[in-house]
Amino acid sequence: MQSLEIVKQYYAAFNQKNWAGMIALVDPEIRHEVNQGEVRIGQELYTQFLQQMDESYEETLHDLVFMSNDTGERIAAEFVVHGIYKKGDEGMPPAHGQSYVLPAGAFLEVKNGKICRVTTYYNLPLWLKLVSG
Repeated sequence: MQSLEIVKQYYAAFNQKNWAGMIALVDPEIRHEVNQGEVRIGQELYTQFLQQMDESYEETLHDLVFMSNDTGERIAAEFVVHGIYKKGDEGMPPAHGQSYVLPAGAFLEVKNGKICRVTTYYNLPLWLKLVSG
């Protein structure tokens, strides 16, 4: 399967809340670089991240656009996050069902048929404004 198709399946699994499907597409030593946070290495930490996100946020991604480099190993994804802030996250404002629409993007690397890196970016001050106002 081509890298671009793997990444498309990964995001389809996200929108279906198919966390096991997402984990099946990532390398055991996945490097997860989150926006404004520490790098996480490995499926166990990535799985914990997904569980925490599922508890605190209800999100779907819209307007997905994918771009690939010439070798197909690196994929960029641009999308708009439509979300509901369900449960307060550590260091974040209290949650009470606030909805938000936030542009975001990610850079992914695929090797040997598995996603080995996910780097996600979004405007954290904008998100804070959206859920605090």
